[in-house]
Amino acid sequence: MSKTSHLGPARLVIASRESALAMWQAVHIRDRLRALYPQTEVSILGMTTQGDQILDVTLSKIGGKGLFVKELETALEDGRADLAVHSLKDVPMNLPEGFVLAAIGEREDPHDAFVSNKHESLAALPVGSVVGTSSLRRESQLRARFPHLNIEPLRGNVQTRLRKLDEGQYAAIILAAAGLKRLGLGSRIRGIIASSESLPAVGQGALGIECRADRLDVIALLKPLHHADTAACVLAERALSRALAGSCQVPLGGFAEVMNGKLRLRGFVASPDGRRMTQAELMGEIDHPEALGNKVADALRAQGADEILAALNG
Repeated sequence: MSKTSHLGPARLVIASRESALAMWQAVHIRDRLRALYPQTEVSILGMTTQGDQILDVTLSKIGGKGLFVKELETALEDGRADLAVHSLKDVPMNLPEGFVLAAIGEREDPHDAFVSNKHESLAALPVGSVVGTSSLRRESQLRARFPHLNIEPLRGNVQTRLRKLDEGQYAAIILAAAGLKRLGLGSRIRGIIASSESLPAVGQGALGIECRADRLDVIALLKPLHHADTAACVLAERALSRALAGSCQVPLGGFAEVMNGKLRLRGFVASPDGRRMTQAELMGEIDHPEALGNKVADALRAQGADEILAALNG
């Protein structure tokens, strides 16, 4: 790629998945970069990942969220792109060697959203109603709170999931509020589910910008896009998940918030049927988010999280 001047490089290429939400995120970052570096030509390289192609199987059965980022990392590696924009909840807890999260953008609404055409809330759903979700994390919490509901898998992009709801395949579906709001579909949200009822996924609502670790020029350019409070929250959440080997195969949630200059982190690990659940909450220093994540992981282990994880890994 072209040499960087004090005004920015001549050209930057952003790798992105081609789903509507991924492209919204890439365009958002592209526009921020264009505003910061008006001399730079910023373009988007749209790519279809394995995770986008395999839609008839749940993510937990086909290798997890890394399927959404591998092709983008290949484009970074071979120089076709300079940076990649991800939903942070899709980024594996351990990046491959040679890659870094150079910036973490300010978080959109991190909560889960209840979407239904006929019902006001989860509590209002009749016995046996079919609720769609792609997430073991959501499924375990739903089964624990509403054992009378029928939880079924739901894959596809946001528009596909909404179409399946509109066709009557589901009485309700649960989606990330952030994705709906970013796509201008906030009106479809019937209700935001409180984090006390559905603890969000690690990194939910936050954008991660990845590049090669040796691209110090790109890392420097991305600094203005980095949001310190969001980064502290996400680093705590990711440390919790990493300590417990969190993946799509594990019903695990982690959600941190900045409160009065401190970091509050809540986490849980559950069995998919919701019958066994460990929960923990601790406060920690905002400057040491990963230490807090590890402490919450230890607290969950003390309640038996390891036994739940061992049973899942079979």
